[in-house]
Amino acid sequence: MTRLLIYEPSYRRVERELAAHAADLEVVVMNRSGVFTLAGAPVAAEDARLDIAWASGDLYLAPAARGFMGAVLGSPDFKWVQSAAAGFDNPVFVRVVAKGARLTISHGQAVGMADYVLAGVLDAFQRGPERRAAQARGEWTQLTVREVLGSTWLIVGFGAIGQGVAQRAKAFGARIVGARRNQAAAPLADAIVPLEALTQQLPAADVVVLSVPLNAATRHIANEAFFAAMKPGSVLVNVGRGALVDEAALLAALERGIPAHAVLDVFETEPLPPESPFWRHPRVSLTAHCSGVTGAQDDRNRDLFLDNLGRYLAGRPLLHEIDPADLRTNNAA
Repeated sequence: MTRLLIYEPSYRRVERELAAHAADLEVVVMNRSGVFTLAGAPVAAEDARLDIAWASGDLYLAPAARGFMGAVLGSPDFKWVQSAAAGFDNPVFVRVVAKGARLTISHGQAVGMADYVLAGVLDAFQRGPERRAAQARGEWTQLTVREVLGSTWLIVGFGAIGQGVAQRAKAFGARIVGARRNQAAAPLADAIVPLEALTQQLPAADVVVLSVPLNAATRHIANEAFFAAMKPGSVLVNVGRGALVDEAALLAALERGIPAHAVLDVFETEPLPPESPFWRHPRVSLTAHCSGVTGAQDDRNRDLFLDNLGRYLAGRPLLHEIDPADLRTNNAA
């Protein structure tokens, strides 16, 4: 019998589907107050002896998240956690995998994140901030704008998010250069290059998108030398992790005018402090780490969890499983 830990709001959404696995599955439910129950009876976290868990999107925003992961780490025979997040740089995942457990992540937010990137670039190309300012002043102003057709997009990190961006940008006629470790050709990319070749690619890129995982090799990958190599008029978008960008170097680069605009959803310190100059910078559009938050995201994450749960119970390969070596690299960061 496999014992699953699940957060109560998430449990209510999959209760019927879990009942179909009743012969193989016991469900431990943690409520909003951090109380654990098994078959309706309270159970202490140290006695839960969990095998698997779903770290759902509901959980990440809940005060009880610490107790949930504490129960996972305290279970000696824990075997697998399904995360609702795309990233895996949280140190708790390193500790879980160090126990010999497996980690799978979600690409449920990739659709919204790709939409966000396209929207941000289009707004910059269309000079949205200037148009809105002219409207607010009541000025009838005609502005010359840029076309996506024929532009070059350098997408740093060509996984689910990067490929989603590529699909959308190519529909507008953009040329796509994907940067990743795996150098195999990709249908959505006109070229695939290694991360080490970024400085050679930046001078030709009209748009640079950061969607790569954070690790020791990518921390501050966008640094002073990176910005010095960017093309005049280019747009930078970061939907990966805040620490991919040396923020002091970015602010200095923006003051020099290259990049011409930055679209930022993530920052090294979150929430972004009120005194941060990014809030009021005229060439920055920013949001609160929510580029992938859409109405359909939870449905995709739920479907992935249920799919992987069935695979786990049947002994079949799991979707989106992370290589433990990548977790060790993240820990080094």
